[in-house]
Amino acid sequence: MLTNVTKLLEETTNQAATTSSGAGSIEAGLVAVGAGIAMIGAFGSAIGQGYAGGKTIEAISRNPESEAKVRKMFIIAAGITESAAIYCLVISLLIFFLGRR
Repeated sequence: MLTNVTKLLEETTNQAATTSSGAGSIEAGLVAVGAGIAMIGAFGSAIGQGYAGGKTIEAISRNPESEAKVRKMFIIAAGITESAAIYCLVISLLIFFLGRR
């Protein structure tokens, strides 16, 4: 699948480079692709948060007395995993807005 994506990107860039107005559009397109690739890192964070949430519910259902402690640890863990998604978003926005200079 990755080879198909790279082949498609290569064909698109070659086609845009051969057109007369392709110089500006190819740069904008590649910046958008780079910003989209930077956001792929957010998927890992979402999967991790979902898994941690499921395990938190499982732990609370097994031992309801430890709910406060487990909830506190989950909130800390969710904040740590969410920071990775926020970093991906910031990098994506930087690429998108500063990449067109």
